[in-house]
Amino acid sequence: KKAKGDSKTGQEEESHTCCGCRFPLLLALLQLALGTPVTVLGFLMAGISSSLLVRDTPYWAGIIVCVVSLVGFVMLCISYQPDEKTCVQFTVKLMYFLLSALALVACVLAVAFAAHHYLQMTKFTCDTILESCQCKLDTADPLGRTFIYEDAVDCDSLTSMLNLYLLLQMALNLVAALVCLLTCFVMWKHRYQVFYVGVRFHPLTVTEGQKQKV
Repeated sequence: KKAKGDSKTGQEEESHTCCGCRFPLLLALLQLALGTPVTVLGFLMAGISSSLLVRDTPYWAGIIVCVVSLVGFVMLCISYQPDEKTCVQFTVKLMYFLLSALALVACVLAVAFAAHHYLQMTKFTCDTILESCQCKLDTADPLGRTFIYEDAVDCDSLTSMLNLYLLLQMALNLVAALVCLLTCFVMWKHRYQVFYVGVRFHPLTVTEGQKQKV
């Protein structure tokens, strides 16, 4: 009977693993692997020109995703208790779900801002004036808005590098948003109870043994 229970437990463990590791661990690793380059790219973009807005340098989205992944690692270190018997376990799982939802919104906003800026730059006509790159959407309109990028020696190199960074930001934030959406879906669908957190204990009670004998 014990061997039968062990085999059932083994099948249960295998059904909640993906690529040899537990599913929440895989999601947390993906969030960390995506949040780090998003943060680094955001700070690199901020270093290109001091006039870039915060919305155009989405290091804030990468930081949020990294924080979410750290909360996921903390969740995995907590010993599993069935039916959410520990307040700490429930709080960490709820925090992980809410932060994943926040990271999803932040990544979607980062993709939208990067896409808008990239589309604008494809229509820009830029000139280097007094160590700054001044760009216009319509050069024929004297009242048209002028976009100024400070600390730019060469407009061509600045626009090409900025376009590359914007494309990378769109791609990375889009993948990070999908991972955060998958995290929210998994945590919501299984109601915070299916996937194990840390070490799970399987105590054998006397009542279970008596029931099996009866």
